[in-house]
Amino acid sequence: MKKSVPQIGFDRFIQLDWIAAVIKVRAGTSSADALSELLEASVLGKESRAKTRTKLNALGLEPRPEFADFIDRGVSIFKSSDKSDGIAAFAWGAAIASYPYFGKIAEFTGRLTSIQGDCSVSEIHRRMSEVYGDREATKRATQAVIQTQANWGAIERVEKGKRLVRLPIKSITKDMAIAWLVEAALRYQGKAVSLAALQSLPVIYPFALEQPLGYLMSNSPMLEVRSEGPSNQLVALRE
Repeated sequence: MKKSVPQIGFDRFIQLDWIAAVIKVRAGTSSADALSELLEASVLGKESRAKTRTKLNALGLEPRPEFADFIDRGVSIFKSSDKSDGIAAFAWGAAIASYPYFGKIAEFTGRLTSIQGDCSVSEIHRRMSEVYGDREATKRATQAVIQTQANWGAIERVEKGKRLVRLPIKSITKDMAIAWLVEAALRYQGKAVSLAALQSLPVIYPFALEQPLGYLMSNSPMLEVRSEGPSNQLVALRE
């Protein structure tokens, strides 16, 4: 069966202020010209700007049909956010749901930094090469995602860029924002996830979900809680 997305889809550095502009355009509070001006002001060449615009289309401007409703709900939730944390939450959710490559790097980074708070960039490269092949395209795309995650406030690059250090976790407190971010993680995972594991999912490592999740998940129109045995509850996308 032909995959609906390329094996490596996310291979561009995406600034958070570009995502903020995307939200405004999708919400109808700004024109696409404002985003074009931001890109024009960057150091990107003409070809790079075109490829970057393609990524921004998928992340919010013109999402693929199967993600349009998900993206629009995210825009509705975060469009009034004037803080970088809210913009970063939307960016992260859109990226892990739309681009498995971004999600895989987020998952590896989350796992590797979960104990001591840091990890080496070479370890991320090694693990991504094992999954996607040891080729130059993989290395370039991985660097682009790492740079993007750093710009979005998840990590800091230290030791001349050779190590990644987790930055303080961003608290997500609004019910709809939490449910949307969990939905993004489930879209990335492609399967149900244990309710008990939601708070520490590596793929959404920059965020803390600050609400009782069992009640919230069971009341979401997009999610459902399933029981498997007397003590195991799973959260899944509602069919």
